[in-house]
Amino acid sequence: MGSNEVEVVMVDEVPFPSQISTTKPLSLLGHGITDIEIHFLQIKFTAIGVYLDPQIVAHLQKWKGKAAEDIAQDDDFFEALISAPVEKLVRVVVIKEIKGSQYGVQLENAVRDRLAEDDKFEEEEEEALEQIVDFFQSKYFKTDTVLTFHFPSTSPTAQVIISKK
Repeated sequence: MGSNEVEVVMVDEVPFPSQISTTKPLSLLGHGITDIEIHFLQIKFTAIGVYLDPQIVAHLQKWKGKAAEDIAQDDDFFEALISAPVEKLVRVVVIKEIKGSQYGVQLENAVRDRLAEDDKFEEEEEEALEQIVDFFQSKYFKTDTVLTFHFPSTSPTAQVIISKK
């Protein structure tokens, strides 16, 4: 591979570059899909890549050497990951066409359930989720639409970019 070429990771037949440059290079540190099973048929909706500033490692030293299974169950790990003052980016690629209203409701339900489980769902969170649902309400996502959620290290506000792959 040439020095300017970026390795690609395939996530269910969707290519994700191993690195994306925003204000600085961010590394692909996690990936997966969202899906639902109906009558033994798996329907895949999106492929997801999570990109983080490599400096995140300095904020996660407490978990160095721990088993992945233990980390996956540790809420403190996820709190440290989310609150670390580093740039983060989530890239979502649509596999199956979906209305923005449906996507917004799925996102709302997933976030609400997670926050409620951790007893962190208050009026402020409900208002924020309503804004997210409203944002997606009039959108329609065709196959290969890319939603990029960018979380700058210097701002509490996320930037959402919708584009075609």
